[in-house]
Parts: sequence; structure tokens; C-alpha cells
Amino acid sequence: MTTDFMSQVRAHFNAIASHYLTRLKGDEAATLNLTAEESLFVRFNGNRVRQNTNVQQMVLSASLQSQGRSVEQSPSLSGNLDADGAAMDALLQRSRDEVGVLALDPNQVAVCNNGSSHDEFRGTLLSASDLVQTVVDSAQGCDLAGVYAGGVTIRANRNSAGQSHWFATETFFLDYSLYDGPRAAKGCYAGSLWDAEAWAANLARTRSLLELLKRPKLDIKPGQYRTYFTPRAFSDLVGILGWNALSAAAWKQGRSPFKKLAENEARLSPLLSLGENFALGLSPRFNNLGEVSATSLPLIERGVLSTLLVSSRSAKEYGLNANAADEDEGPRALDVAPGTLAQADVLKTLGTGLYLSNLHYLNWSDPVSARVTGMTRYACFWVENGEIVGPINDLRWDESLFDALGSKLVALTDRAEINPAVDTYYARSLGGSRVPGALIDGFTFTL
Repeated sequence: MTTDFMSQVRAHFNAIASHYLTRLKGDEAATLNLTAEESLFVRFNGNRVRQNTNVQQMVLSASLQSQGRSVEQSPSLSGNLDADGAAMDALLQRSRDEVGVLALDPNQVAVCNNGSSHDEFRGTLLSASDLVQTVVDSAQGCDLAGVYAGGVTIRANRNSAGQSHWFATETFFLDYSLYDGPRAAKGCYAGSLWDAEAWAANLARTRSLLELLKRPKLDIKPGQYRTYFTPRAFSDLVGILGWNALSAAAWKQGRSPFKKLAENEARLSPLLSLGENFALGLSPRFNNLGEVSATSLPLIERGVLSTLLVSSRSAKEYGLNANAADEDEGPRALDVAPGTLAQADVLKTLGTGLYLSNLHYLNWSDPVSARVTGMTRYACFWVENGEIVGPINDLRWDESLFDALGSKLVALTDRAEINPAVDTYYARSLGGSRVPGALIDGFTFTL
């Protein structure tokens, strides 16, 4: 099925793209982007299947340029060549009509040939029946709730200048929680190969967290505490960098939380190095314009900003050098370099303080000073003398990243974990991050 879907989608996309592009006239130029998937979705509740469905879909985004103007429309494809060809003819005419009434776009990026690429990452996933049996049997005695999504996701790009890109990957994730009444411990198992031992270890770790949650809950007062962030929690924290902090346009427009970093007025900890790493296979190297990023793009090296993410549109508007960033200029495959703290030594090195498994409700509270606010979530604990005492009530925190990722950063663990994107709005998302755990001193909790 996987091979059939990949080959069928590729053949259909190429046929529809050729049909559309050969109908362009005069100064018209166009870029086509395809988003497609064949996914199995299984929703669990009470360690039983509550919803089970397969999804196949293809959505084509067509951007037409003419007379210094641009218009983009995104129809769904049926998979029938005749029907989709007729629909694309109608869409082209609507785009021509709309282009004629738009204002000139002074920062339009001209369509050009950025070459070709072909990347496929094949996996070994469980069948629907094997998946259900495996999860239900291994979680016997647990109140497991969550969602499994697995299958093929595809991104493809062609334009009228002759470029052609193809990216297909076969992956899965099981984003789940284990419940004991009002208590919940969260886990996520993901990859391209279902490994029984790895899944068993993942489930056992979540079970152990749930057991710890049965201890009496502690009411921790607001204040500054030495705090350990698991890779999942630290991924949540550094993930907010995708909200303008690393964007060249945001910097030039005066709305970047890392303005001081970009202008060499501040530095982060020399322990911190991060960048884009497309070798992780989490997302395609090409963007919506078909521009291909370097496989590795350093963004922050030993606390010093190496480069911001610069789209071609920002490059044209502000006189910068583009680096194949998407137009939103957020990381697509964030990779944070690990440190030297062994996982077995985390609690001992933490000593007395907080152990955070998850965060939520993150937002910039004061972008000028790079302050971020959020809440603790799920299995978070108070630790004394290197031993977990018990779970804590949810706490709100508010901290500047210049401090948390700067002078307060004590250590990063020697092992990083991949945290895939688990969004399924409209379609399965690509992307994610690889992030270690982090020990931060004096992290500020406000409520």
C-alpha cells in the first residue's frame, strides 16, 4: 500500500502539474505545492479503541504570478485526472481574474529554477489490527487515552521554470496519557520503525511517573527554584523561538524577542548551540518556493547568534542574504546540541528543586526582554537531596530566555530526544525537534 500510494501520488501530481503549467500564457509564472497523506488514525480511551479511520487526501496550492502581482489558491484533488484537470483549468481562470484587480507587490520573489531533489524515508509500521492488539495488550491494567497516527506524508513542488522537488516519509506517533482518576502522566512514542522493546520501555517510564503521582501532592510557593526540564519540556520551551525570535523580518520590523541577540547586545550561555538539521528527516529541505536549505544551518553557536532565518521575501525587502527559510521564518527541524550531564545523574545534580515533564500555555509575556510565560503540566515533581518527594500543584512561571538560556543554564543532558510534531489539524504535520534535557538555576515561578 505504501509504495502504491507514493507512486500513485507522484504520477498524479506530475500529470496535474504539467497540465496546469503548460496552460500559462504571456508573462505568467506559477509554483505548485502538494500536501498529501495516507494515514491511519486510531483513538484510544480506557485502553480500548474509540475511533478508527483511514485518511487519504491531496491538497494542491497553486501560486500564479503575473504583472507584478501574485495570487494563491488551494484546491483538494480527487485523484481523477480528468476531473482534477478541469478543476485546475477553472482555478487558473479564477486566478487570472483575481490577479487583474490586485495591487502591485514590490517584494514579489520571481519564480526561478532552484533545481530538483528526491527524498524518501521508508518505515516499518504496524498494521491496524497489529497496532490495536499491541497497544491494548501491553497497556493491560492501565487507563490509556491518546491518539495514534501513522502512514505516509508527502510534500512536492514544481514550477514553470522547471524545478521539481519530492519528499515522502513514512512515520508514526502514539501521543498518549495514562490516568489514575484525576492524575495523568503523558508519554509519546514515535518513529519510522515500531520497536517492541522501545515501546515497552516508553510505556514503563510513563507508568513509573504515574506511580510517583500517587504520592501526596505538594503546594509549592512562588519563587525561584533550581529546575530540571525533561527533553519534552525543554522542547516546549525552546519551541517558542519559532514565534519571531529567529525571524529576520521580525528583527527588522522591531518585534523580535531576540533583537538584542541579533544586534550583539546580549549573549546566551556558551553551553547552548542550536540550528536546523534536515538530516533528521523530519521535514523536507525545500520550502514553498522550492528553495533548498543546507542540510545543516547553525543558528546559535555557543550562545552567539550565527544567523537568523531569512526568507527570499525578507531578503529582497531588507537587503539580506536568504537561506531558504519559509516565509514565516520559523525552524522546521530544530536540533539542540546535547551537553555532558548523564541521565543517571540528573536527580543528584538537581539536588533540591523542581522536575518538569511537560509545559503548556506558553506565550511571550514581554517580547522586548524575551520573557516567556507558561504552566507546568502532567508529571511534575518536587525533589529534595536528589530524591523525588512528590507531585506538585500546577505552577505558572515567567522567565526571560536571556536568563534561562543564558547565565541560569547549568547543564544539558548528554542525550537528546526527537520530539515530532503531533498536530493533525487539516493534515498530519511534518517537523519537530531534537532536544536534550536542561538544568536551569533560579527559574522563576510566579503563581
